[in-house]
Amino acid sequence: MHLAYPAVLSALLFCTGLYGVLARRNAILVLMSVELMLNAVNLNLVAFDVWLSKTAQDTLHSGQALTLFTIAIAAAEIGIGLAIVLAVHRNRGTADIDKLRDTAEHGDDDDPHDDSDGDSETARSEPAEKAEATA
Repeated sequence: MHLAYPAVLSALLFCTGLYGVLARRNAILVLMSVELMLNAVNLNLVAFDVWLSKTAQDTLHSGQALTLFTIAIAAAEIGIGLAIVLAVHRNRGTADIDKLRDTAEHGDDDDPHDDSDGDSETARSEPAEKAEATA
């Protein structure tokens, strides 16, 4: 088999995964797209390893060894990423990336040191009351 076939397939898989990362808003679909990109890299590594082993008479198969490392890293990445997504979904109720980013940027609008309403004494005593209530 010629080297161009797996290389073109790998490029198509990588571009599909890149589109999925850039276009999707669901965190689980983004993780699946990253996995697709890593599998495209694995296909490329194995294809070039087979091609180089035919030409150089090398029996080391470093491309296949790198593929095993990539698979192990991908498994760890998907395990940790899925755990984070599930924890965020339990706390926030959504896995939509835009909504999660918006809640992280805006945060708390109640600044205890904001003197815009002119009543700075009550604004400063509220956090102390909250801390005593939780303690």
